[in-house]
Amino acid sequence: MKDGSIFHIRIRTDLRQKALLTTPALATDLLKSVQLYHAAGKWWRDLFLLMPDHLHALLAFPREPGMAATIREWKRGAARLQRVKWQENFFDHRLRSDKLGAETWHYIRRNPVVKELCPDEDSWTYWWSGTLAAGGADGA
Repeated sequence: MKDGSIFHIRIRTDLRQKALLTTPALATDLLKSVQLYHAAGKWWRDLFLLMPDHLHALLAFPREPGMAATIREWKRGAARLQRVKWQENFFDHRLRSDKLGAETWHYIRRNPVVKELCPDEDSWTYWWSGTLAAGGADGA
């Protein structure tokens, strides 16, 4: 994997997961853990958005330990600390152009609106961006 490549990541909760990822306390903890990973240089977050049963992220990873190991570690931490039950694996798609990156950003931000969870993008608080001053359950 090329250093600096941005990937669209989607991680789903397991069917046995009772608490929604958008439960305020859980969402706050998850978004804080995302910020900690960013600050530690484990990934660089462009966008991270929680939905009730899955999450979307636009992330770049250092070459070592790489995407799979980093996501596996983050999921293990959330499973242990926040009791989140995740499905195995995750979806990833490398964004190969700025145009695709912009389209994916808008797709992710519109996801809660399309799913009729909120009236507009600005009403959804369960997201955070490393490149924009964003709202979010973490109060950033």
